[in-house]
Amino acid sequence: MSLADGNALLIHIVKCFRSIVAQFVINYAIHGSWCSADSHGRYIEMNSEHIVGKGVPRKEGRDKVTGRSQYVDDMVLPNMLFGATVRSQLPRGRIRKITFGPGIPWDEFVIVSAKDVPGKNCIALIGNDQPCLANEFVNHPEEPILLLAHSGRHLLPKAVEAVSIEYDPLPAIFTIEESERRSEIVWGDDNIFKTYLIEKGDVDGIWEKAEYIVEGEYTTGAQEQLYIENNGMIAAFDAAQGITVWGSLQCPYYIHKALMALCNLPAEKVRVVQMETGGAFGGKEEYPSMIAAHAALLAIKSGKPVKIIYDRMEDMAATTKRHPSRTRHRTAVSKDGKILGGEIEFTIDGGAYLTLSPVVLSRGAIHAGGPYYWPNVRIRAKAVATNAPPHGAFRGFGAPQSLFAMERHMDRIAQAVGLTLIEIRRRNFLQPGQTTTTEQVVREPIDLGKLLDRALKISDYHLKKQRFANENRNRADKKGMGIAAFLHGAGFTGSGERHLSSIVGVEGCADGSVRVLVSSTEFGQGTKTVLSQIAAEALGLPYEIVSLAQPDTLEVPNSGPTVASRTAMVVGKLVQSAALGIKQTLISSNLLRENYSEYEFRAACERYVSKHGRFRCWSRYDAPSDIFWDDEKYRGEAYAAFAWAVYIAEVTVDLTTYSVSVDDFVALQEVGKVLHPLLAKGQIIGGIAQAIGFALYEKVVWQNGRMQNSQMTNYIIPTSSDLPPIRVFFEELGNVHGAYGAKGIGELPMDGPAPAIVNAVADALGIHFNSIPLLPEDIMDELNMNELAASSQESGVGSTSGGR
Repeated sequence: MSLADGNALLIHIVKCFRSIVAQFVINYAIHGSWCSADSHGRYIEMNSEHIVGKGVPRKEGRDKVTGRSQYVDDMVLPNMLFGATVRSQLPRGRIRKITFGPGIPWDEFVIVSAKDVPGKNCIALIGNDQPCLANEFVNHPEEPILLLAHSGRHLLPKAVEAVSIEYDPLPAIFTIEESERRSEIVWGDDNIFKTYLIEKGDVDGIWEKAEYIVEGEYTTGAQEQLYIENNGMIAAFDAAQGITVWGSLQCPYYIHKALMALCNLPAEKVRVVQMETGGAFGGKEEYPSMIAAHAALLAIKSGKPVKIIYDRMEDMAATTKRHPSRTRHRTAVSKDGKILGGEIEFTIDGGAYLTLSPVVLSRGAIHAGGPYYWPNVRIRAKAVATNAPPHGAFRGFGAPQSLFAMERHMDRIAQAVGLTLIEIRRRNFLQPGQTTTTEQVVREPIDLGKLLDRALKISDYHLKKQRFANENRNRADKKGMGIAAFLHGAGFTGSGERHLSSIVGVEGCADGSVRVLVSSTEFGQGTKTVLSQIAAEALGLPYEIVSLAQPDTLEVPNSGPTVASRTAMVVGKLVQSAALGIKQTLISSNLLRENYSEYEFRAACERYVSKHGRFRCWSRYDAPSDIFWDDEKYRGEAYAAFAWAVYIAEVTVDLTTYSVSVDDFVALQEVGKVLHPLLAKGQIIGGIAQAIGFALYEKVVWQNGRMQNSQMTNYIIPTSSDLPPIRVFFEELGNVHGAYGAKGIGELPMDGPAPAIVNAVADALGIHFNSIPLLPEDIMDELNMNELAASSQESGVGSTSGGR
């Protein structure tokens, strides 16, 4: 063999090796395991008859890891312009004058103001109080005032800077307490967006029976969703066809509704298409309606397609965050540690406009009592207005805020009564047959005591607690263990699912493949995969022949928003029903026998389509007869099902830097049925990672209503090196209301980590902390205050101090 031939052979071997390695990397990214494929690139079929419960390949996995997925900023249309937003620099004021500065070729720009809105100048959602573009007044920093479009993307920032706006400033308010004082009325008559009252039993009669009355106040801060892909939209307008938008989004029909009102167009002339979406976490639930509206207005005025893509700083500063909250507990407790009843006040900061605050408030209020039995309770919930950008949806949707307070408060109750943190929970856990705070009867055979015991055993809780208690006396850093028990309702609250009346479709195609037709979107959580599994299972077909139609309002029905842990349970159940409709139609048409092969199904579909045309079956949500909610009294079955969990955190507090590290984390949850083990575990790990940020790192720094740390260099999130081993375990009790027994899973892991971690810090230091995020400076201040108090008491000077 010549040297040239040898080199050629070596190069060929290296290329083959690289190809094999690349294929294995792709397989791992898609499957989460080193699986293989046959000679045609098709993944080897599973031996099991069942598809649900198996770790099948992600539907979009290959396209994502090979770069074929198309995100909105990858899309280019002919003659497309680029859009930008001119925003308020003032928290509140009257717009007096707008000036377009020198040095910019303004005649080349498309400029849109409120007077160019063809329909209603609002973002239609729950209420219509939020303008698309501010006209006379601004009510928060970063409020949109003008829109600019130009063919030169890089000229836009200079143009935005060249626009000068003069204001008559008005007094602004920035905190819950300022809003409650009503020194300035910035929304409505009283600064209150929404209130709820939940009452059960006789609260006023319990206080004289109480051996202990335990009070506490707990606060949580705002949190940025920080999805990988920033917000973005493209809009194109045609007088005959109407408006079409493509974008990164969660809820196509939210945008559809908003554009109909804004553009004064009928439903058939508004089209919304979801592109591949790089993360959302609630941050792309309602705000994309605003960006779509801006792109649409520019497209209508220019007659050309317009693309708006936010950079990271604009995305963080201008869009929604998790609602800051304050929760106050006053709890009556018996001598043996049983909760007799209590009062809970749950208040959230909604920012300048209503947006989704009423539904965030609702879920937070309903979850405020945690997984415990309250014979008597009064929950007052309130969302107030401030002059910050509106707060909105974020994974957990109000529950992480109120459950943080509940689980911190349970530790306070344990201390007051003199019981262990375990025993106080065990004595108060909800039992089957008992009722929640909304008087919903617990019909599931849940045993929270058993769940707690399993979590304690997995975490080695008792041995570690004893070891840490001994070691902490002689070590510079301190270690602690913390527990959180909690629940999370799946689906829309109360009568929400009944009002949505969601529809899904399943199509048998001419080639024998199957398409699922839903507006439920994929943004990394596994919608495409799980709904395909459900359809394939219902039809008894290979997973590979099922696909999801791209969410496009001209093509798919309104299956409701992709929020509220409802996709697998509610939408999945409808997909199951529609798929069975396909099967039964073919059988009743004598085109298919009861037991059929894939080949026979394909042939039957082909014959049906050839004879009848398009072959689709639809399923509409029909509320179960035992699910009833009274909207006026705010009482009844709040959710068709709850997921239940016990989380245990192990932490170390470094008393040199005052930093907290989470060393181990055990997450045990009951979720009905795990449809896809790998995706389910990923959802739990991802949620816990996000919640560790909520607990210990992610502080939004506000100044006059504006986020000051709107960059990833100064908005701190946990990195992979900050995360502990996260050990995930499931219990599966099933659920008659969900597809193959599934419950919601996406939001659950956001609820428990923060209280578990802060409880662990309190255990390590013997000091109560009642506010998150818990930063090193907070720990240092509290330790210093306690040392000062101890010193004062030793010197005979009266002093009091308490947890933050």
